[in-house]
Parts: sequence; C-alpha cells; structure tokens
Amino acid sequence: MTTFFALAVTLCWAVVLLYWGLTALQAKPVSRTESAHKQLLAYWLPLLIAVLLLGPGEWFGHSWLRERFVPHSLPVHGLGLLLCVAGASLAIWARWRLGRNWSGNVQIKQSHELITNGPYALVRNPIYSGFLLMFSGTALMVGDWRGVIAVLIVFVSFWVKLKQEERFLSAHFGQAYRDYAQHTKLLIPWVL
Repeated sequence: MTTFFALAVTLCWAVVLLYWGLTALQAKPVSRTESAHKQLLAYWLPLLIAVLLLGPGEWFGHSWLRERFVPHSLPVHGLGLLLCVAGASLAIWARWRLGRNWSGNVQIKQSHELITNGPYALVRNPIYSGFLLMFSGTALMVGDWRGVIAVLIVFVSFWVKLKQEERFLSAHFGQAYRDYAQHTKLLIPWVL
C-alpha cells in the first residue's frame, strides 16, 4: 500500500475514533446493560484480534496470512479507500443520529428513545454496517488473507452483538420495535 493510501485509511479511522471518543462523553446514563465478561469476550477481544490482523504485514512473516487475495494496485486501493470513507460517513451519520442514546456496549439508556429515521430508516444497525464497510475497505487495501479473516471476525462479533441488542430493544420498546424490525433489515438495505 502506498504512503498516500496508508495515511488516508489511517486518517479515516482516526476521524471516526476521535468522533466516537468525544461524543461518548455525552451519552445518557445506563438503565440496563449486559455483563462486562460477555462484552469483553464477545465484542472487544474479537475486535482487537481483527485490528491486529490488519496491522503491519511483517508481524506475520511469510505465513499464508500474507498471501494476497487481490493484487496491490491503484484501482484496488482506491476502491478500498472509497469503502472506508463510505463506512466512516455512514457510521458517523448513524452515531450522530442516535445522539445521547448511543452506547458502545449493549445497553438501554435512561429515557431511551427508539430512533427510526436517518440511516435507521434504511437498516436497524447502520453503525455496524459502517464499521463493516471500513474493515472491508481496509482489508481490501491490505490485500492479504489476514484481512478477509479480520472482516469475518468482525462480522461474527457484530452479529452476536446485534442479536443481543435486538433482544434488549424488543423487550424495552415492545410492539413498536417489532413493527420497526418487520420493515427494516439488520445491516444491508433490502437484503440482510
């Protein structure tokens, strides 16, 4: 990956993480949450493994993880960066739309509101969709099989997390959430 693309993807991730850090300070107090043990094992540890897999290639020596699944080329890197920027934009838009109802973990906030407009009119979990696009774009730019594995790990972790969120939100909002879920896909509009 050229220096330009490496810096661009790093900047993309830095903007999202900075926005996340700053806006997390404004979240509403928690009313209901799941155990810290589950959060660590099901969500945070897999994300850490995925991030490490996307780290410098030298960490993996000459193993099969370093084998390419796409060529290192300008069109591939451009597409990867486009996916990363699109994912960052979607994640930030969704995070902004949630406002103080947002949480990094599966939680119900005090005075929690059901948000169904903006990106939430397209999918129920647009933040996960955005992050999956970002991880996919980064993996495409890396171009090695370790990137594919990282995306699969993130997808499984998010799937477990969103299923738990579905249970929490359905229990909290009842029929209103079930009606919303009936008309809105989980991650990909009109597909999944």
